[in-house]
Amino acid sequence: MRIAIATFAGLPDGDEDLPALREALAGHGHTAEPVVWDSGADWAAFDLVVVRNTWDYIVRLEEFLAWADGIGNLANRADVLRWNTDKRYLRDLAAAGVPVVPTLWDPEDLPEWPEYVIKPAVSAGSRDTARWSAVEAASARAHLDRLRAEGRTVMVQPYLDAVDSAGETALIFFDGEFSHAVRKAPILTPGSGVQEIITDEKDEREQITPREPSPAELALARDVLAAAPPDLLYARVDLLPGPDGSPVLLELELSEPSLFLGHAPGAAGRLAAAITRRLC
Repeated sequence: MRIAIATFAGLPDGDEDLPALREALAGHGHTAEPVVWDSGADWAAFDLVVVRNTWDYIVRLEEFLAWADGIGNLANRADVLRWNTDKRYLRDLAAAGVPVVPTLWDPEDLPEWPEYVIKPAVSAGSRDTARWSAVEAASARAHLDRLRAEGRTVMVQPYLDAVDSAGETALIFFDGEFSHAVRKAPILTPGSGVQEIITDEKDEREQITPREPSPAELALARDVLAAAPPDLLYARVDLLPGPDGSPVLLELELSEPSLFLGHAPGAAGRLAAAITRRLC
């Protein structure tokens, strides 16, 4: 069968995971090709459209969601994308009892915290996100005011110090089953400023290494998915160590996350098998 891997114009050939995924899918008798989501392609010619690297949706959200609404054979589904592309989904998960990084939504002013992170609710790849300290209040307030003036929902979260040593743990699931996990080193360093562009180039700050999740991390990730929309082809659960060392949810990535297939033997095959089950 024929599969489209939806990407964006800045990455027309897909990401570094695509060659291994295409090879694994070929082993099941399927062909896969990267297709730019807004290229006007004949999507009905594909048996399945898998959303992967549509990273410019953050500046064209309604257009992107309208495109998704028009495709019936989409994974993940259009309703999942609509829910997950705005980080206000974290409020739904918190209401369901999931421990989430504490968040102030659209605050009028800055909190009295030693360090904090300011970011918009619609963002990817740390775009328009920055870490600020109390002594940088003037720059932080300018960041906050700019996002508010643009009419964007703003999130302010405390910077959790344990991230500097432990990093993030990203747990990847295919068809609801745990596949692998990686450690993401911290990238929001003091004074790094605000990243304001979408790029197809690898972020040199991003350091990824394989990681074995703790039982507590694995249990929390499964609780997160139990509270999320059902029938997900893929999901990435990003966790941080909270103030007491217990994991808390930073983000649930269901729209276009990097899946780090090259960091776990067999990961591409597991994703290909999950795709094949949907095709059958």
